[in-house]
Amino acid sequence: MDKVVHFEIPADDVKRAEEFYKDCFGWKINSVPEMKYTIVHTVEVDEKYMPKEVGAINGGMLKRTKPVDRVVITISVESIEKSFEKIKANGGKIVGEKRQVADMGYSAYFEDTEGNIIGIWETIKKQ
Repeated sequence: MDKVVHFEIPADDVKRAEEFYKDCFGWKINSVPEMKYTIVHTVEVDEKYMPKEVGAINGGMLKRTKPVDRVVITISVESIEKSFEKIKANGGKIVGEKRQVADMGYSAYFEDTEGNIIGIWETIKKQ
């Protein structure tokens, strides 16, 4: 079973959103300007940057643009290509190409049958 592993919060003013979530919920905010992305820790992480608490997830913030113009959850999958096939076969639509995120993994977005935008994540297997 594939799990929800990440969330993304789009914002018109990312700095304002960073301050809001930090002040309201105590989240740790780490802006990564070269990626135009903000990493959000809602819980403590281990040395591999994975949540220490079972069932907890961390996320990110980014400038509001299509297709990420609403809050998005991200599901970890074994293979984005295989997931693309299943998504299309079951009435979903791919809304962006698979893209590499540093040396961590690959991400992509799809639209489900209800019009929701959902992210999928494939971790790069380390040798």
